[in-house]
Amino acid sequence: MTIRLLSVVCALLMATAITSTGAVAAGKEHNLVIHVDENDKQKMTIALNMVEQTIKLWEARGDTVKFEIVAHGPGLHMLRADTSPVRKRIGLMSTQIEGLRFSACANTMRRVKAKEDKEVKLLPEAEPVPGGVFRIMQLQEAGYSYIRP
Repeated sequence: MTIRLLSVVCALLMATAITSTGAVAAGKEHNLVIHVDENDKQKMTIALNMVEQTIKLWEARGDTVKFEIVAHGPGLHMLRADTSPVRKRIGLMSTQIEGLRFSACANTMRRVKAKEDKEVKLLPEAEPVPGGVFRIMQLQEAGYSYIRP
């Protein structure tokens, strides 16, 4: 009888611990960096879809998510004012999603400027960072999860 009573008490304590752990997790902030390095509209669209789907899933749990999409190399086209195939969607998402940031590799911008002999104009939602890979490393070291479509 004593063993059975102890088992019931242990089970109740474990259930309480699991429930309270779940309650503590609600309201947590998550961070995600999405790496775009290809001039591929489908992959750019997938990156933007990831943002929208991830928000829905975490917000349903009461959590929030901060995102940073980092574009470099051929992926810089995603954030270029003159070549972005997803510019309208980026503009719309920027007004609807708090905590969404777009970063453009300044190293790539310099190479493109030398090759095309003109300044690279970014979408208004994008900000240059010293280097795309450098920025991704910074974010990962700060605890961001990493995804590449």
